Amino acid sequence: MGTSAGLVVGGLAGCSTADDGNGNGNGNGNGDGTPNDTPLEVLHAWTGGDGADAIDKLTSMFEEEYPDFQTDFRPIGGTGNVNLDSVVARRLANRDPPAAWQAWPGANLTQYGGLLRNISDVWEENGYTDTMNEMAAELSRLNEEYRAMPLVSHRMNNLFYNVHVFEEAGVDPDSVDSPSALIDAFDTIQTETDADPMTHAMSSTWPTLQLVFQNFLGMEGGYDAYMDFIEGNGDEEHLTEALELTQEMLGNYINDDASTISFTEGNSEMMKGNAGCIQQGNWAYGMYRAEDSGVEYQEDWDWMAYPGTEDMYMLHIDGFTFARDTETPVKQKIWAEFLGTKDAQVEFGNRKGAIPLRTDVDTSRLTPFLEMTADDFTSVDKFPPTIAHGLALPPEPMDAAMSAIGNNFMGPYDVEAAASDLLDAAAMQES
Repeated sequence: MGTSAGLVVGGLAGCSTADDGNGNGNGNGNGDGTPNDTPLEVLHAWTGGDGADAIDKLTSMFEEEYPDFQTDFRPIGGTGNVNLDSVVARRLANRDPPAAWQAWPGANLTQYGGLLRNISDVWEENGYTDTMNEMAAELSRLNEEYRAMPLVSHRMNNLFYNVHVFEEAGVDPDSVDSPSALIDAFDTIQTETDADPMTHAMSSTWPTLQLVFQNFLGMEGGYDAYMDFIEGNGDEEHLTEALELTQEMLGNYINDDASTISFTEGNSEMMKGNAGCIQQGNWAYGMYRAEDSGVEYQEDWDWMAYPGTEDMYMLHIDGFTFARDTETPVKQKIWAEFLGTKDAQVEFGNRKGAIPLRTDVDTSRLTPFLEMTADDFTSVDKFPPTIAHGLALPPEPMDAAMSAIGNNFMGPYDVEAAASDLLDAAAMQES
């Protein structure tokens, strides 16, 4: 996941030449606070079926609100933000950064250091310090200053399933209450139907890293063990058992073409009834709600918390960061303000399969599935941060965790080596 990009950025993090924390080291922002004619350049990675409609809605809303602004919203394709991260790192290294780019808050921000604009003024002037979810606000801070604007939250601990496949197999979703019970359900689906029990994508490593830690969390004592793991104090026995559960799933119950497909392709197979379920972040819902999806909530597809994690909300946050040195500081600030508005968060989230991070949003504005998700967000008290998407580990340890899976656990499955390398990855931040 962009190891070299993170290292390049890290090497430049202390090298910014701007003389203040508010961007515009070159004086092209018009000192009277009016925007100049340079296009606002914003990069993002939402090019696929789970995000393209959402970003199109978000950017069109901005352009409608500011019709006189020249803008350049640029998609950078590639799974897991890998290509986007590489482009941003190269642009930062060349001191030619975009004004803003899609980036995960949390530990992911540490790679940018002093290259990010301090947008604390945006937070304070718009009251976002009071209206934004406290966890999201804290994860948007670096060195006690706001350096990101959170947009929406995805829940990670989901199991989406095809209602018809489960019914044909005679599997009661309420009985699937642990990872081992899920394997029992897989065995039943395999015996009683023609569907693959689970669809999984292995053309990239992150879905498998994600799945390993769903099993890790779903085991007895999983939450405490997980929080210890991300602090560099992992329990090898617990991790080994999670890897063994995952090995059994991947070795016996997934689609034959896993190594060549993306998660969106796999998700389509679940929607068609060719697979019983898929483990993904709720961005998968962005495909289910599309007008041409051909599926309806609770009639064709449904949801459960990943077995064993019913009292948790595995936290993922999508947001934007902002370059310290930019030719469009006024537009950049207005874009940051816009991202924090109720309308931006609701309209983007409904299409992306995510919930707003504003605490004052009327949840009846959300789709029924997302309204349920928002209710869970406010009712649980365990929020393990995602490893695979930048919240829990800084870039270098996260890249090492990806490599641990990529080198040892993409078939054949070396549980011992994967466990050792994952423990070493988490411990890197302690060294």
